[in-house]
Amino acid sequence: MPANSHIIKDGEVVSDSWTLLDQSEQIDTTNIASQSIVPLALWQTEPSLQRDDIGIALTNDIDLTAITDDLTSVPVIAIDFPTFMDGRGFSLARLLRERYGYKGEIRAVGYIIRDQLCSLKRCGFNAFSFDAKNISGEPDLKTMATSLTDFTDSYQTSADTPTPLFRRRA
Repeated sequence: MPANSHIIKDGEVVSDSWTLLDQSEQIDTTNIASQSIVPLALWQTEPSLQRDDIGIALTNDIDLTAITDDLTSVPVIAIDFPTFMDGRGFSLARLLRERYGYKGEIRAVGYIIRDQLCSLKRCGFNAFSFDAKNISGEPDLKTMATSLTDFTDSYQTSADTPTPLFRRRA
């Protein structure tokens, strides 16, 4: 999958300098450029890709315990959403942030919609790449970015707000 020209990252519309490689195609490992996001299986089997300028793409059925020891060197983790109704990616992001302490970019890719952005952010995503084929027309990223602030407060804890509301008000 070619990189979109722009993404939403940390609440802003920015140029996307990363290229997400299509997991369904055969990938020539000798020609993988810097700032590529490669499928996890390829990253695991090709030691030359385990460097700080290569990100990994996860399917939403991954067992994270298989990669937790290697997370410190991964700058970007892209989590695929095959449909907008599949919520496993939300759980993966939250686990990466809270249980495994991942500090890098967690990017939602695939079938995500504007209505999910605020919840995705609360689970630990800080970047969003929209696939135009899943949205009617070209996405208006500036308008979509505003939905990251749809709710100004929450009762529950989350990856982006680890303290519950009653403690924040105390």
